[in-house]
Amino acid sequence: MKLTLTILLFVTVTLNVFAQSPEKMSYQAIIRAQDNTLVTNSNISLKIIVHQGTVSGTNVYEENHSVKTNNNGLVSLEIGTGNIVNGTFGSIAWEKGPYFIETKVDVSGGTNYNIIGVTQLLSVPYALHSITAERLVGNSNTTTPARAVIVPFTSSRSIAVSDINNTIECTTSATLTLTSGFGSMAIGDSINLEAHNGAVLTIQASAGVTINYTTSGNAKFSSSAGNVRFGFLRKSGVNAYIISGQ
Repeated sequence: MKLTLTILLFVTVTLNVFAQSPEKMSYQAIIRAQDNTLVTNSNISLKIIVHQGTVSGTNVYEENHSVKTNNNGLVSLEIGTGNIVNGTFGSIAWEKGPYFIETKVDVSGGTNYNIIGVTQLLSVPYALHSITAERLVGNSNTTTPARAVIVPFTSSRSIAVSDINNTIECTTSATLTLTSGFGSMAIGDSINLEAHNGAVLTIQASAGVTINYTTSGNAKFSSSAGNVRFGFLRKSGVNAYIISGQ
């Protein structure tokens, strides 16, 4: 059976300086059959391959997962915690990108994988790159691991300094406005986006600001009851942002 894969997320990165707690990247996907029906409540096998340079470039990391889809055909896993076939996830030199994730799946849970597709990593490795930089220059505070702060978001407002490199947790439908000239956020800085339990998180660009190359554009993350919708925002230039996960 030919399958298709809709990638929802691979943006939540857990950072830890302790060797026994490897870096990892959260990943969610929806599995659909060729007729677009969901593959629900099924034990499947997933193979994750990280390529460097091009879609068919050097295989720097490979791992396998055995997971089960839920009622919506959704699978959730953490890249970096599977059964390793090749490489070490925590040793990937993210500064030497670009990198691409190739995903293969066997809907029967075996090893007869179907090639689903390759997706370029555009945003998440920035957070992981900061770990690489730390390895190169050292870290004077080795007792406290870096952690993102959860920022409650229940009413519409403009982007704030406290949002930068943290996680916005939207539990009531509201709009975050990206204002022109927001210089506190440097190019490369990022924000994790979460819409919870039926809430709709809207990201709106003000006049003169672009989202995914569209001036005054917007992005919406609509969650369903009992679920969370994830996204990722990265500043790519002056008054320009890239948003993934829609």
